[in-house]
Amino acid sequence: MYLLVLVQVLQSALLGVHSCPAVCSCSYGTGGNAELRLVRCNDPGISAVPINVPADTGKLRLEKTLISRVPRAAFYNLSDLRFLWLNYNSITSIHPSSFVNLKALRELRLDGNLLTSFPWEGLRDMPRLQTLGLHNNRLSSLPAQASLFLSNITFLDLSSNRLTVLPAELLDLWLPPPGQQGGPVQRRILGLHDNPWLCDCQISMVMSLSMSLGSPLVLMDQLLVCSRSVDQSGTLLGQAELSRCMRPSVQPAATRVISPLGSNVILRCEATGYPTPTLTWIKTSTYTDCCRKKLFENSDQLPRNLESFMQESPRVGVRWSIIILNGLSYKDAGEYRCQARNMAGLSEAPIKLKVVGVTRLSRLLKRKYLKTPLKLSRKYKRPNQTVSTTSRPPEKENQILQNVTLSNKIQTAANLVFKEFLKEKSLKINITDENK
Repeated sequence: MYLLVLVQVLQSALLGVHSCPAVCSCSYGTGGNAELRLVRCNDPGISAVPINVPADTGKLRLEKTLISRVPRAAFYNLSDLRFLWLNYNSITSIHPSSFVNLKALRELRLDGNLLTSFPWEGLRDMPRLQTLGLHNNRLSSLPAQASLFLSNITFLDLSSNRLTVLPAELLDLWLPPPGQQGGPVQRRILGLHDNPWLCDCQISMVMSLSMSLGSPLVLMDQLLVCSRSVDQSGTLLGQAELSRCMRPSVQPAATRVISPLGSNVILRCEATGYPTPTLTWIKTSTYTDCCRKKLFENSDQLPRNLESFMQESPRVGVRWSIIILNGLSYKDAGEYRCQARNMAGLSEAPIKLKVVGVTRLSRLLKRKYLKTPLKLSRKYKRPNQTVSTTSRPPEKENQILQNVTLSNKIQTAANLVFKEFLKEKSLKINITDENK
Protein backbone atom coordinates (compact mmCIF):
# COMPACT_ATOMS: atom_id res chain seq x y z
CA MET A 1 0.00 0.00 0.00
CA TYR A 2 2.82 2.37 0.93
CA LEU A 3 4.64 1.67 -2.35
CA LEU A 4 1.46 2.34 -4.32
CA VAL A 5 1.04 5.77 -2.71
CA LEU A 6 4.72 6.57 -3.38
CA VAL A 7 4.35 5.67 -7.07
CA GLN A 8 1.29 7.89 -7.37
CA VAL A 9 3.17 10.82 -5.80
CA LEU A 10 6.08 10.36 -8.20
CA GLN A 11 3.76 10.15 -11.17
CA SER A 12 1.98 13.36 -10.19
CA ALA A 13 5.33 15.08 -9.74
CA LEU A 14 6.49 13.97 -13.18
CA LEU A 15 3.23 15.13 -14.73
CA GLY A 16 3.73 18.51 -13.03
CA VAL A 17 7.18 18.80 -14.56
CA HIS A 18 6.31 17.81 -18.11
CA SER A 19 2.59 18.67 -18.46
CA CYS A 20 1.58 21.72 -20.48
CA PRO A 21 -0.65 24.45 -18.91
CA ALA A 22 -4.23 24.41 -20.17
CA VAL A 23 -4.03 28.00 -21.47
CA CYS A 24 -0.74 27.40 -23.29
CA SER A 25 0.62 25.30 -26.12
CA CYS A 26 3.82 23.27 -25.93
CA SER A 27 6.13 21.94 -28.62
CA TYR A 28 9.71 20.88 -29.31
CA GLY A 29 12.26 21.58 -31.95
CA THR A 30 12.40 25.36 -32.40
CA GLY A 31 15.48 27.31 -33.35
CA GLY A 32 17.22 24.28 -34.82
CA ASN A 33 17.37 22.54 -31.46
CA ALA A 34 15.14 19.46 -31.32
CA GLU A 35 15.51 19.20 -27.55
CA LEU A 36 14.40 22.78 -26.81
CA ARG A 37 10.91 22.89 -25.28
CA LEU A 38 8.77 25.84 -26.33
CA VAL A 39 5.78 27.00 -24.26
CA ARG A 40 3.57 29.68 -25.78
CA CYS A 41 0.78 31.39 -23.84
CA ASN A 42 -1.18 34.03 -25.78
CA ASP A 43 -4.69 33.64 -24.45
CA PRO A 44 -6.17 37.18 -24.07
CA GLY A 45 -7.81 36.10 -20.83
CA ILE A 46 -4.53 35.43 -19.01
CA SER A 47 -4.05 38.09 -16.31
CA ALA A 48 -1.17 36.58 -14.30
CA VAL A 49 2.06 34.74 -15.04
CA PRO A 50 1.28 30.98 -15.07
CA ILE A 51 2.83 29.07 -12.19
CA ASN A 52 2.64 25.57 -13.70
CA VAL A 53 4.98 26.03 -16.66
CA PRO A 54 7.06 22.84 -17.19
CA ALA A 55 10.43 23.01 -15.49
CA ASP A 56 12.30 21.86 -18.63
CA THR A 57 11.04 24.79 -20.71
CA GLY A 58 13.76 26.36 -22.87
CA LYS A 59 11.67 29.14 -24.43
CA LEU A 60 8.63 30.82 -22.89
CA ARG A 61 6.42 33.27 -24.79
CA LEU A 62 3.75 35.16 -22.83
CA GLU A 63 2.33 37.54 -25.41
CA LYS A 64 -0.82 39.64 -25.98
CA THR A 65 -2.30 38.94 -22.57
CA LEU A 66 -3.70 41.07 -19.74
CA ILE A 67 -0.65 40.53 -17.51
CA SER A 68 0.09 43.89 -15.83
CA ARG A 69 2.82 43.00 -13.35
CA VAL A 70 5.63 40.48 -12.98
CA PRO A 71 5.90 39.37 -9.34
CA ARG A 72 8.89 38.27 -7.30
CA ALA A 73 10.47 34.95 -8.40
CA ALA A 74 7.89 34.57 -11.17
CA PHE A 75 10.10 32.10 -13.10
CA TYR A 76 12.06 30.54 -10.25
CA ASN A 77 11.45 26.92 -11.30
CA LEU A 78 12.61 27.56 -14.89
CA SER A 79 16.36 27.24 -14.34
CA ASP A 80 16.87 25.91 -17.92
CA LEU A 81 15.05 28.81 -19.58
CA ARG A 82 17.07 30.43 -22.38
CA PHE A 83 14.51 32.72 -24.05
CA LEU A 84 11.82 34.73 -22.27
CA TRP A 85 9.46 36.81 -24.38
CA LEU A 86 6.90 39.00 -22.63
CA ASN A 87 5.89 41.10 -25.62
CA TYR A 88 2.75 43.19 -26.09
CA ASN A 89 1.15 42.67 -22.74
CA SER A 90 0.04 45.39 -20.32
CA ILE A 91 3.01 45.18 -17.97
CA THR A 92 3.53 48.33 -15.91
CA SER A 93 5.81 47.03 -13.14
CA ILE A 94 8.48 44.38 -12.71
CA HIS A 95 9.77 43.33 -9.30
CA PRO A 96 13.58 43.61 -8.98
CA SER A 97 13.66 39.91 -8.00
CA SER A 98 11.41 38.67 -10.80
CA PHE A 99 14.28 36.96 -12.65
CA VAL A 100 16.01 35.06 -9.85
CA ASN A 101 17.40 31.63 -10.76
CA LEU A 102 17.42 32.36 -14.51
CA LYS A 103 21.09 31.44 -14.79
CA ALA A 104 20.81 30.17 -18.37
CA LEU A 105 18.70 32.99 -19.84
CA ARG A 106 20.21 34.49 -23.01
CA GLU A 107 17.36 36.68 -24.30
CA LEU A 108 14.75 38.83 -22.55
CA ARG A 109 12.17 40.79 -24.57
CA LEU A 110 9.62 43.19 -23.11
CA ASP A 111 8.58 45.04 -26.27
CA GLY A 112 5.23 46.78 -26.48
CA ASN A 113 4.41 47.12 -22.79
CA LEU A 114 3.69 50.10 -20.49
CA LEU A 115 6.93 50.25 -18.54
CA THR A 116 7.99 53.64 -17.21
CA SER A 117 10.99 52.15 -15.42
CA PHE A 118 13.02 48.96 -15.50
CA PRO A 119 14.73 47.16 -12.57
CA TRP A 120 18.28 47.22 -13.97
CA GLU A 121 19.70 45.62 -10.83
CA GLY A 122 17.62 42.53 -11.65
CA LEU A 123 20.03 41.80 -14.51
CA ARG A 124 22.46 40.42 -11.93
CA ASP A 125 20.27 37.32 -11.72
CA MET A 126 20.80 36.66 -15.44
CA PRO A 127 24.60 36.48 -15.87
CA ARG A 128 24.39 35.04 -19.41
CA LEU A 129 21.88 37.54 -20.77
CA GLN A 130 23.01 39.07 -24.07
CA THR A 131 19.79 40.42 -25.64
CA LEU A 132 17.50 42.90 -23.91
CA GLY A 133 14.52 44.34 -25.81
CA LEU A 134 12.62 47.31 -24.36
CA HIS A 135 11.22 48.67 -27.60
CA ASN A 136 7.95 50.63 -27.51
CA ASN A 137 7.57 51.33 -23.81
CA ARG A 138 7.34 54.55 -21.78
CA LEU A 139 10.87 54.86 -20.42
CA SER A 140 11.77 58.53 -19.93
CA SER A 141 15.20 58.22 -18.31
CA LEU A 142 18.16 55.90 -17.97
CA PRO A 143 19.85 55.92 -14.54
CA ALA A 144 23.64 56.07 -14.46
CA GLN A 145 23.79 52.84 -12.42
CA ALA A 146 22.23 50.93 -15.32
CA SER A 147 25.71 50.72 -16.85
CA LEU A 148 26.81 48.53 -13.93
CA PHE A 149 24.55 45.71 -15.14
CA LEU A 150 24.87 45.97 -18.93
CA SER A 151 28.44 44.80 -19.45
CA ASN A 152 27.36 41.48 -21.05
CA ILE A 153 24.56 42.93 -23.17
CA THR A 154 25.41 42.91 -26.89
CA PHE A 155 21.92 43.79 -28.18
CA LEU A 156 19.99 46.57 -26.42
CA ASP A 157 16.82 47.98 -27.99
CA LEU A 158 15.61 51.22 -26.39
CA SER A 159 13.79 52.54 -29.43
CA SER A 160 10.31 54.10 -29.36
CA ASN A 161 10.46 55.32 -25.79
CA ARG A 162 10.59 58.80 -24.23
CA LEU A 163 14.33 59.08 -23.61
CA THR A 164 15.96 62.52 -23.87
CA VAL A 165 19.56 62.06 -22.62
CA LEU A 166 22.08 59.28 -22.20
CA PRO A 167 24.22 59.07 -19.05
CA ALA A 168 27.97 59.41 -19.55
CA GLU A 169 28.50 56.04 -17.84
CA LEU A 170 26.91 54.24 -20.79
CA LEU A 171 29.43 55.73 -23.20
CA ASP A 172 32.22 54.63 -20.89
CA LEU A 173 30.76 51.13 -21.14
CA TRP A 174 30.47 51.19 -24.93
CA LEU A 175 33.84 52.76 -25.66
CA PRO A 176 36.63 50.17 -26.04
CA PRO A 177 39.23 50.14 -23.27
CA PRO A 178 42.52 51.85 -24.23
CA GLY A 179 44.43 48.57 -24.05
CA GLN A 180 42.09 46.88 -26.55
CA GLN A 181 42.32 49.45 -29.32
CA GLY A 182 43.49 47.81 -32.51
CA GLY A 183 42.54 44.30 -31.34
CA PRO A 184 39.27 42.33 -31.45
CA VAL A 185 36.33 44.45 -30.31
CA GLN A 186 33.05 43.29 -28.79
CA ARG A 187 30.26 44.53 -31.07
CA ARG A 188 27.19 46.06 -29.47
CA ILE A 189 23.94 46.66 -31.39
CA LEU A 190 21.95 49.57 -30.02
CA GLY A 191 18.45 50.82 -30.85
CA LEU A 192 17.96 54.51 -30.02
CA HIS A 193 15.62 55.73 -32.76
CA ASP A 194 12.16 57.17 -32.15
CA ASN A 195 13.14 58.98 -28.94
CA PRO A 196 12.98 62.77 -28.34
CA TRP A 197 16.74 63.20 -27.79
CA LEU A 198 18.09 66.58 -26.73
CA CYS A 199 20.69 68.01 -29.09
CA ASP A 200 23.75 67.75 -26.87
CA CYS A 201 27.26 66.39 -27.14
CA GLN A 202 26.28 63.04 -25.58
CA ILE A 203 24.08 61.97 -28.45
CA SER A 204 26.56 63.53 -30.87
CA MET A 205 29.33 61.30 -29.54
CA VAL A 206 27.12 58.24 -29.95
CA MET A 207 26.55 59.14 -33.58
CA SER A 208 30.24 59.83 -34.19
CA LEU A 209 31.22 56.59 -32.50
CA SER A 210 28.78 54.50 -34.51
CA MET A 211 29.94 56.01 -37.81
CA SER A 212 33.67 55.58 -37.20
CA LEU A 213 35.49 52.74 -38.92
CA GLY A 214 35.74 49.57 -36.80
CA SER A 215 33.49 51.01 -34.11
CA PRO A 216 32.22 48.57 -31.44
CA LEU A 217 28.85 50.36 -31.49
CA VAL A 218 26.29 49.71 -34.26
CA LEU A 219 23.04 51.66 -34.38
CA MET A 220 19.98 49.80 -35.61
CA ASP A 221 18.76 53.02 -37.23
CA GLN A 222 21.00 56.08 -37.65
CA LEU A 223 18.12 58.44 -38.45
CA LEU A 224 17.95 59.83 -34.92
CA VAL A 225 15.79 62.87 -34.24
CA CYS A 226 16.77 65.44 -31.67
CA SER A 227 15.47 68.80 -30.52
CA ARG A 228 16.82 71.81 -28.65
CA SER A 229 14.20 71.21 -25.97
CA VAL A 230 11.60 68.56 -25.21
CA ASP A 231 8.78 70.82 -26.44
CA GLN A 232 10.36 71.76 -29.75
CA SER A 233 9.87 69.85 -32.95
CA GLY A 234 12.58 67.41 -33.86
CA THR A 235 15.28 67.63 -36.49
CA LEU A 236 17.49 64.94 -37.91
CA LEU A 237 20.62 64.59 -35.83
CA GLY A 238 22.89 64.75 -38.87
CA GLN A 239 21.47 68.20 -39.74
CA ALA A 240 21.83 69.65 -36.26
CA GLU A 241 24.85 71.71 -35.23
CA LEU A 242 26.01 69.98 -32.08
CA SER A 243 28.76 70.99 -29.70
CA ARG A 244 31.61 68.56 -29.34
CA CYS A 245 32.53 67.22 -25.95
CA MET A 246 35.80 68.30 -24.36
CA ARG A 247 37.70 66.18 -21.85
CA PRO A 248 38.02 67.89 -18.44
CA SER A 249 41.18 69.70 -17.43
CA VAL A 250 41.97 70.15 -13.72
CA GLN A 251 44.10 72.92 -12.21
CA PRO A 252 44.60 72.95 -8.41
CA ALA A 253 45.32 76.19 -6.56
CA ALA A 254 48.42 74.50 -5.06
CA THR A 255 50.00 71.10 -5.45
CA ARG A 256 51.81 71.03 -2.09
CA VAL A 257 50.61 72.53 1.19
CA ILE A 258 52.45 72.66 4.53
CA SER A 259 50.31 73.81 7.44
CA PRO A 260 50.75 73.83 11.24
CA LEU A 261 48.90 71.59 13.63
CA GLY A 262 45.47 72.94 14.58
CA SER A 263 45.17 75.37 11.68
CA ASN A 264 42.44 75.56 9.03
CA VAL A 265 43.10 74.75 5.36
CA ILE A 266 41.06 75.20 2.19
CA LEU A 267 41.99 73.05 -0.81
CA ARG A 268 40.66 74.35 -4.11
CA CYS A 269 40.72 73.25 -7.74
CA GLU A 270 39.27 74.42 -11.03
CA ALA A 271 37.98 72.20 -13.83
CA THR A 272 37.12 73.06 -17.41
CA GLY A 273 35.40 70.86 -19.98
CA TYR A 274 32.25 70.39 -21.99
CA PRO A 275 29.74 69.48 -20.78
CA THR A 276 30.53 71.15 -17.47
CA PRO A 277 32.35 68.48 -15.43
CA THR A 278 31.39 67.25 -12.00
CA LEU A 279 34.05 67.44 -9.29
CA THR A 280 34.78 65.02 -6.48
CA TRP A 281 37.53 64.91 -3.86
CA ILE A 282 39.21 61.66 -2.84
CA LYS A 283 41.81 61.08 -0.17
CA THR A 284 44.16 58.44 -1.55
CA SER A 285 46.91 58.18 1.07
CA THR A 286 47.70 59.27 4.60
CA TYR A 287 50.71 60.34 6.65
CA THR A 288 53.59 57.83 6.57
CA ASP A 289 56.09 59.34 9.03
CA CYS A 290 57.86 56.58 10.93
CA CYS A 291 57.24 58.29 14.26
CA ARG A 292 53.48 58.49 13.81
CA LYS A 293 52.90 55.33 11.83
CA LYS A 294 50.95 53.64 14.63
CA LEU A 295 48.54 56.55 14.74
CA PHE A 296 46.98 55.47 11.46
CA GLU A 297 46.90 51.71 11.76
CA ASN A 298 43.18 51.91 12.59
CA SER A 299 42.36 54.86 10.31
CA ASP A 300 39.56 54.81 7.76
CA GLN A 301 40.06 52.71 4.67
CA LEU A 302 41.52 54.60 1.73
CA PRO A 303 40.76 55.84 -0.82
CA ARG A 304 37.53 57.49 0.32
CA ASN A 305 35.33 60.26 -1.05
CA LEU A 306 35.19 63.57 0.81
CA GLU A 307 32.46 66.14 1.24
CA SER A 308 33.08 69.16 -0.96
CA PHE A 309 31.50 72.47 -1.96
CA MET A 310 30.82 73.40 -5.57
CA GLN A 311 31.29 76.93 -6.88
CA GLU A 312 29.53 77.69 -10.14
CA SER A 313 31.15 79.89 -12.74
CA PRO A 314 29.38 82.29 -15.12
CA ARG A 315 31.40 80.72 -17.94
CA VAL A 316 30.01 77.57 -19.54
CA GLY A 317 32.16 74.51 -18.87
CA VAL A 318 33.98 75.91 -15.80
CA ARG A 319 33.50 74.80 -12.22
CA TRP A 320 35.35 75.27 -8.93
CA SER A 321 35.33 72.98 -5.93
CA ILE A 322 36.77 73.30 -2.43
CA ILE A 323 37.15 71.19 0.68
CA ILE A 324 37.61 72.73 4.11
CA LEU A 325 39.75 71.07 6.76
CA ASN A 326 39.33 72.67 10.20
CA GLY A 327 41.62 72.11 13.18
CA LEU A 328 44.24 70.07 11.35
CA SER A 329 45.56 66.94 13.00
CA TYR A 330 48.27 64.59 11.82
CA LYS A 331 45.48 62.34 10.57
CA ASP A 332 44.55 64.91 7.92
CA ALA A 333 47.97 64.77 6.29
CA GLY A 334 48.30 62.84 3.04
CA GLU A 335 47.45 63.05 -0.65
CA TYR A 336 44.16 64.46 -1.89
CA ARG A 337 42.95 64.16 -5.48
CA CYS A 338 40.52 66.47 -7.21
CA GLN A 339 38.71 64.48 -9.92
CA ALA A 340 36.76 66.05 -12.77
CA ARG A 341 34.47 63.93 -14.90
CA ASN A 342 32.18 64.39 -17.84
CA MET A 343 31.08 62.12 -20.64
CA ALA A 344 34.28 62.84 -22.57
CA GLY A 345 36.57 61.45 -19.89
CA LEU A 346 38.12 61.76 -16.44
CA SER A 347 41.02 63.92 -15.22
CA GLU A 348 42.50 64.46 -11.78
CA ALA A 349 45.15 66.48 -9.97
CA PRO A 350 46.93 65.50 -6.72
CA ILE A 351 47.49 67.83 -3.76
CA LYS A 352 49.85 66.81 -0.97
CA LEU A 353 49.13 68.13 2.51
CA LYS A 354 51.77 68.00 5.26
CA VAL A 355 50.88 68.81 8.87
CA VAL A 356 53.68 69.89 11.21
CA GLY A 357 53.96 71.39 14.68
CA VAL A 358 54.50 75.17 14.96
CA THR A 359 58.04 74.74 16.29
CA ARG A 360 58.98 72.39 13.51
CA LEU A 361 57.37 74.68 10.94
CA SER A 362 59.52 77.60 12.08
CA ARG A 363 62.63 75.48 11.66
CA LEU A 364 61.57 74.42 8.17
CA LEU A 365 60.87 77.98 7.10
CA LYS A 366 64.06 79.36 8.62
CA ARG A 367 66.09 76.63 6.95
CA LYS A 368 64.47 77.54 3.65
CA TYR A 369 64.85 81.32 3.80
CA LEU A 370 68.08 81.69 5.82
CA LYS A 371 71.56 80.54 4.95
CA THR A 372 73.97 79.65 7.70
CA PRO A 373 76.22 82.71 8.23
CA LEU A 374 79.99 82.38 8.27
CA LYS A 375 81.36 82.01 11.78
CA LEU A 376 83.86 84.68 12.79
CA SER A 377 86.99 83.78 14.65
CA ARG A 378 87.47 85.52 17.98
CA LYS A 379 90.86 86.69 16.75
CA TYR A 380 89.15 89.07 14.27
CA LYS A 381 87.06 92.05 15.19
CA ARG A 382 84.21 93.79 13.46
CA PRO A 383 84.98 95.48 10.13
CA ASN A 384 84.70 98.97 11.63
CA GLN A 385 87.44 98.23 14.16
CA THR A 386 91.18 98.30 13.70
CA VAL A 387 92.84 95.05 12.84
CA SER A 388 96.49 94.43 13.60
CA THR A 389 98.52 94.31 10.40
CA THR A 390 101.20 92.33 12.05
CA SER A 391 98.97 89.40 12.87
CA ARG A 392 98.03 88.54 9.28
CA PRO A 393 99.33 89.38 5.82
CA PRO A 394 97.42 92.22 4.05
CA GLU A 395 96.06 89.86 1.38
CA LYS A 396 94.45 87.51 3.89
CA GLU A 397 93.20 90.47 5.93
CA ASN A 398 91.35 91.93 2.95
CA GLN A 399 89.86 88.52 2.10
CA ILE A 400 88.60 88.02 5.65
CA LEU A 401 87.12 91.51 5.74
CA GLN A 402 85.30 90.86 2.46
CA ASN A 403 83.91 87.54 3.73
CA VAL A 404 82.72 89.14 6.97
CA THR A 405 80.99 91.98 5.15
CA LEU A 406 79.33 89.61 2.65
CA SER A 407 78.19 87.33 5.47
CA ASN A 408 76.61 90.17 7.36
CA LYS A 409 74.80 91.43 4.24
CA ILE A 410 73.42 87.96 3.46
CA GLN A 411 72.26 87.45 7.00
CA THR A 412 70.60 90.88 7.16
CA ALA A 413 68.72 90.33 3.87
CA ALA A 414 67.66 86.82 4.85
CA ASN A 415 66.38 87.99 8.23
CA LEU A 416 64.29 90.67 6.54
CA VAL A 417 62.78 88.11 4.14
CA PHE A 418 62.06 85.74 7.00
CA LYS A 419 60.36 88.47 9.03
CA GLU A 420 58.09 89.38 6.13
CA PHE A 421 57.20 85.73 5.63
CA LEU A 422 56.32 85.28 9.28
CA LYS A 423 54.13 88.38 9.20
CA GLU A 424 52.15 86.92 6.29
CA LYS A 425 51.67 83.60 8.07
CA SER A 426 50.85 85.25 11.44
CA LEU A 427 53.51 83.19 13.21
CA LYS A 428 55.02 84.91 16.26
CA ILE A 429 58.67 83.94 16.17
CA ASN A 430 61.28 86.22 17.68
CA ILE A 431 64.40 86.73 15.59
CA THR A 432 67.48 88.39 16.99
CA ASP A 433 69.32 90.50 14.46
CA GLU A 434 73.01 90.28 15.20
CA ASN A 435 73.71 93.41 13.13
CA LYS A 436 71.58 95.64 15.41
